[in-house]
Amino acid sequence: MAATSLRTTTPAETAAAGEALGRTLGAGDVVALYGELGAGKTCLIQGLVRGLGVTTHATSPTFVLVNEYRGRLPVHHVDAYRTGSLTELMDFGLLDLIGGDGVTLVEWADRAEPLMPPRTVRVRIDGVGDEPRAITIDDPRKEGERPPLPL
Repeated sequence: MAATSLRTTTPAETAAAGEALGRTLGAGDVVALYGELGAGKTCLIQGLVRGLGVTTHATSPTFVLVNEYRGRLPVHHVDAYRTGSLTELMDFGLLDLIGGDGVTLVEWADRAEPLMPPRTVRVRIDGVGDEPRAITIDDPRKEGERPPLPL
């Protein structure tokens, strides 16, 4: 498993890290995001969707559970924060999104962990408020299956 660690000090740097990762993603990839409230998960996702060619601004789907965007391929942005169970996540079709032709991005992935496939790219963001962010990206995709992160 290839792991990348980086430090960001501004929201723009966090979004740029997401954009770099987004450029490496392809159909069927899943990115699971972990971190406290205010850590910058949505900020990183805004960069991810830019890296996937989405031209609209990504917003957190906290109340609707999933936002869909169209870039170079479909992007499904899932927010599991308000979900009460794995059954609820399955009922709204998370497993169908994960196996589809697009990229699935899951905020609060700890609530959906048993549903995440083995090839899930896991992103952990530590730090809140004005603190710098420590970002760890665990990417199980094989070297030949993904381009290197341009960070």
